[in-house]
Amino acid sequence: MGRHSRILRPIVDHEPVSNGHDDLIRALYQEFGSSLMAFVLKLTGHDRQWAEDVVQETLIKAWRNAGKLDRQPEMLRAWLFTVARRIVIDGWRSRSARPQEVEELESDSIGVPDESEKTLAAMIVYEALRDLSPEQREAVQQTYLRDRTVNEVAATLGVPPGTVKSRIHHAVRALRRALQERG
Repeated sequence: MGRHSRILRPIVDHEPVSNGHDDLIRALYQEFGSSLMAFVLKLTGHDRQWAEDVVQETLIKAWRNAGKLDRQPEMLRAWLFTVARRIVIDGWRSRSARPQEVEELESDSIGVPDESEKTLAAMIVYEALRDLSPEQREAVQQTYLRDRTVNEVAATLGVPPGTVKSRIHHAVRALRRALQERG
């Protein structure tokens, strides 16, 4: 308490006049400004600009109420932190009550998704699949496109699982080559 008393003592000893109010605000900011800012930063989600506005508004309220304030440092600190917390709460409420402002975009700048890359890729893969043998294409379609296991495909096609694996292996190599050739 000694530190607080020393800083605020000149203000406590005499009744504030217009000059005294200014001295009070300077003393409050010097004594509590950094801790008040840290407190408000946490409340505002670390929005520095908003926090600075809240601290400023809190000190303005202290200036307006200078004649009514209890000048004990502990009471001043509690009053400042309570006022700041209420200002932030009001800010959160007003932000949630009205829709967030959005800049209006010019129609020229509105992006339309370009599906041409996907379409081109699908066409290239389709052509590469057509170049496979019918057995390889069936093995790839059953395993990759229909998400079946090698054993399920083998049972459907009536061939051993090793044959399905071999067809898939050769088909993937052929597809890789074909796709590299097509870019």
